[in-house]
Amino acid sequence: MLALRLSRGARPAVQLRRLLVAAASAGTGFLLLCALGHALTHPDSPAASALRLAWCAAPLAATVHFAVAVARADPGTRPRAGLSALGLGPTRLMAVSATTTVLSTLLGSMLALLFFLHLRGDLTGMPFDGDAADVLAADRPLPLPGALTLLSLVPVIASVSVAVALRPREPRRADAPRVFGRFGAYGRAGSPDTFGAYGRFGARSDSPRPDRARPDGARPDTAGSDGPDSGHPRPDDPRRPHDPAAEPVGHHGHTASVTHQVPAPAKAPAQALADTGVPQADPRTPAPRPTALPWGIATLAAGLTVEAYSSRTAAPGGLPLPGGLTGNSAGVLLGWVLTAVGLALAGPGLTHLCGRLLQAVRPGALRLLSGRVLMDEATRIGRPLGVVCAVASAAYAMGSLYDPDGDTIGPLTTLGTLLVAGCTLATLLTAAVEAKHSRADTTAALLRLGAPATTLRMAAALRAGALLALFGPLTLIVAELAAQPLTG
Repeated sequence: MLALRLSRGARPAVQLRRLLVAAASAGTGFLLLCALGHALTHPDSPAASALRLAWCAAPLAATVHFAVAVARADPGTRPRAGLSALGLGPTRLMAVSATTTVLSTLLGSMLALLFFLHLRGDLTGMPFDGDAADVLAADRPLPLPGALTLLSLVPVIASVSVAVALRPREPRRADAPRVFGRFGAYGRAGSPDTFGAYGRFGARSDSPRPDRARPDGARPDTAGSDGPDSGHPRPDDPRRPHDPAAEPVGHHGHTASVTHQVPAPAKAPAQALADTGVPQADPRTPAPRPTALPWGIATLAAGLTVEAYSSRTAAPGGLPLPGGLTGNSAGVLLGWVLTAVGLALAGPGLTHLCGRLLQAVRPGALRLLSGRVLMDEATRIGRPLGVVCAVASAAYAMGSLYDPDGDTIGPLTTLGTLLVAGCTLATLLTAAVEAKHSRADTTAALLRLGAPATTLRMAAALRAGALLALFGPLTLIVAELAAQPLTG
């Protein structure tokens, strides 16, 4: 009920994004049902039906990626201070986000089932004729368990992905004290601990124990004990050094009869987290640097190498491509997958590098602001941008493989291509909106300090131009390298 109330009370932009998730889920579910219909129509060729089902993995992955981006950008399920007292901690809000994603994707799956049954003629009694009757299996009964199993793939995978992506994480600080969990499982120590360090000498105690021996051999003092055996001298002891700051002075030079109040120490981030229930970011903590750039470049190079080698040693048969494409090697498809993964891994690092290049050689206020924003938002924007580059390069390579004299591209292939391209572009736009909302406080502070709005718009345009100048040629280079072995 809480998820339904939050979904109903969301803003129109949030509702539009959820409807787009439902539409993407409907398209993917329809492709899965068409693969099931092809298997019912051609029971003697299970390999071709399995291949059609395998090609649905790309729209499925794009839909799940878009659903996770929409759940991240949802302001209604974002952890805030004070909600833990109402029972809405980070874990509960994560569960609400997963439930909202399930509702959106289930709506799309139901629409896909109704549309598929309508084309089969099960609802109106008039099946659809033409070339699409081959994948509808109108003359055969539809196995309901198989159809429901296929339709449940998108809601289940999307909800699990949202729960994993939005799970509560403890804030990390470079100067944070050593934290131990079960047998030191969650320790953040810089050096390995020795045997017995977990419980030896009160290692888990935040404050010194009263019975712990002092390093100078004296006994520790206890509350209210100022005897001769105490570790500290009494106030009337002549051996005690005179501290003028510890004795407040009145108006006439006499000592005031008040007790010196020691200010309470500042709470640690872990204590602040326990009080509010929301991970509080430390302003002293710098933004994490993307470290997957070398792995992304290596994976990209491996994908191009596998594709070039497989195209030269391709055997007849193999794994055909959908539509009127001429490729038939499974190694080529593996090379495309590695290339896409490499671009997705290298996207955050390239975005961070682009921000650094903007600040090089005596930057002004405009370039400094644009570069800093790109460096801070590298992880959030870089990965969807890398996926968009991978999809664009794959589309360019598939366009070079198209043979006009061969088979025409069918409607299902067109639907799958539109789903993948649309979901990746929508994910990038959603990530950009999320980044804009995350720095809303910084933008408001700049406006209060007198920064003109035109400067902020020029900084946004400069960031977009810098990303286009870096990722545009990269996409063309990767597309040419991916298509050259196939067309040669």
